[in-house]
Formats: sequence, structure tokens, C-alpha cells
Amino acid sequence: MTDRLAARRRDVAAAVVDAGATALLVTDPRNIAYLTGFRGSGGAALVEDDGEAVLCTDSRYELQVVEQAPGVGHVISREYVPGVLGRRRGPADAPLAVEADVLTLSAAAALRRSLREAGASGTPIVETSGLVEQVRRTKDPTELDTIGRACRIVDRAWTDLLARGLLAVGRSEREVAADLEHAMRRAGSDGVAFETIIASGPNGAHPHHVPADRVLADGDLVVVDFGATVAGYASDCTRTVALGGAADRLLDAYEVVRRAQIAGVDAVRAGLSCAELDGVSRGIIAGAGFGDHFGHSLGHGVGLDVHEAPAVSQRSTSTLSDGDVITIEPGIYLPGLGGIRIEDTVAVTGGGGRSLTTTSTALRVL
Repeated sequence: MTDRLAARRRDVAAAVVDAGATALLVTDPRNIAYLTGFRGSGGAALVEDDGEAVLCTDSRYELQVVEQAPGVGHVISREYVPGVLGRRRGPADAPLAVEADVLTLSAAAALRRSLREAGASGTPIVETSGLVEQVRRTKDPTELDTIGRACRIVDRAWTDLLARGLLAVGRSEREVAADLEHAMRRAGSDGVAFETIIASGPNGAHPHHVPADRVLADGDLVVVDFGATVAGYASDCTRTVALGGAADRLLDAYEVVRRAQIAGVDAVRAGLSCAELDGVSRGIIAGAGFGDHFGHSLGHGVGLDVHEAPAVSQRSTSTLSDGDVITIEPGIYLPGLGGIRIEDTVAVTGGGGRSLTTTSTALRVL
């Protein structure tokens, strides 16, 4: 593990040099975990241009940081940014890269204060975006295995929820969400990857509906979007079921989404542009007359974040490569009537695609 983390830091260091800096201040907790192994909730790291690093956290994590991040230098202080900058090698006024998308105002103020106190207030600050995330995009075999475990957990939880009859008429969206999250915990999840979505009946027309007190009714389609985490890595899966006899338009839309989703998964391969992949599923939905009812992208990358690179959308400029993990999740949303979304987490391996979530996507009538 230590060698793997060191290799990641060297890859990031090369990108830092390409960006015109001599070190990177890392303040995103997931990026800190990716580069050092430390998974505490507070801290900052500094990665030098040769891949060496120092990590600062506070006394709550004094034992944890030694256990999880043995390959980097440690500073214990409540002042995270000054703590790591105080261990910076080389000239204090050499160009310093920061994560512009996540650097908070308070951290930026601490950065300026530290540079001023070091007599280096003129230090060039290089604002970077997605630098670590691009390195994170390609998953190594251990990461793929961990994401696979998170996917097997959602498969087991979904199977358990259905077998126990917990997704049924008369139960509220909140109750079903709670039961599904409990099932994921029982199956081995460290926690939920995001807030579980249970969208029943007309609520299914809202792609990111928050479970509420609506009681599931006969004739509903129910969209269930859920994910587990293992060692910080996420899974993402959506299934849609029918409660009794749903409206014909919803049933027709379901089969269109299923065809689009299967075609999208089958099309996954290294070298295919993400925009082309989006077009595979989108074309099927548009061809069936539902194009105006599929507004979001086909998918997104999955890893330490449940939404990360690459974006699988019409506007994406990315191309799939081995080591990517993405979702394929087409949907149709009909205001006032309901919605359908079917989603799998898919790994790009051996030049092709392999679905890591494996429960059936055939319409289930409960």
C-alpha cells in the first residue's frame, strides 16, 4: 500500500511540475486520503515536486495518522495549512499550486498569512482544477476490487429488501429508504455513498427526489437509487419497480429505458468517446419519442467520489480508457405521471466494459 501511495504522489507531482509549480497544497479530504492513506475529517497535505509529502492534522487523529499514513511526514497542529507549509522544502517563494475548486476562504487566508510570516507574500499561487482527480480517474486493481465489493453490497441489499417484502404498497418512501440503508449496513457497507432516493409515483419524475412521507400506492413505478461505500470507495445503482398495474405509457417508457441502458453497457469500451457513449443510449430514447424527457447525462465516473471524472455526457471531451469506472443510467421522466431510471456501475477493463452491479434490470412487478 505504501508503494502504491508513493506512485500516486509521483504521478501528481509530475502534473504539478507541468502546471508550473514546485508543490501542491492538498485540502480536499478525499484527495488527501488518495495520496496519503489518511481518512480523517480534518487536515491538509503538501506534495513536493518529487512526490515526497507531509500531512498535518490535529491531535484527535494523532494515532490514526501514524497507522494510515506511515509513508509521509506528520505534523500535529490545529493550523493545518501553516503546519504543512512550515515543512515545505526549498524557497518559500517558489510557485505553489492549490486546489482552486475546494480551497476554502479560511484556508486561503491561512495560506496568505503563512506566506506573509515567512517573508514570501509574493509567492506565485498556481490555481489548479481537477489535477489530483485526473490521476484518481484510472483505478488500479485494488481500487477496482474495492469498488466491486461496494457493488456486491448493493446487490445483496437490493435482493434482501425485495425478499423481505419491504418495498410494498402502504409503506412510505422514508421507511423504504431507511430499510434499504440498513440492509446495506448489514451487508457490509461502511455507510451510504449518497442520500438514498426513493421516488414513488409522480415523484419519480424528479431525478433527485428526496424521500418523503408519500405512501407507496398500487400502480406506482418506484425509482430506487442507492449506493454503498467500502474503504471510502462508492458504488451507485438504480432500479425501478412497479407496484401492481402501472399505466401503459410508463410501461412503454420502462422498456425503452431498459433497451437504452443495455445498449449503453454493451457499448462501453476503451477508446470510445464519452459523448459517443452518451449518444448510444440517448439515440434510443429519442428514437422512441421520449427525447425531451431525458435531460441529464448518461453517467459519470465513480470512485472516492460518487460523481467524478470522466463525465459521460453530450458535452464531454473525455475518452474511455482501461481503469475507468462509470455509471450508465438513462432515464425517462414524465411530469405528473412518474419516472424510470436504470443504472449500473461499469468498469472499463480489458478494453471492454464489465458491469459491477448485477441484479436484474427486467421490470419487476411487486
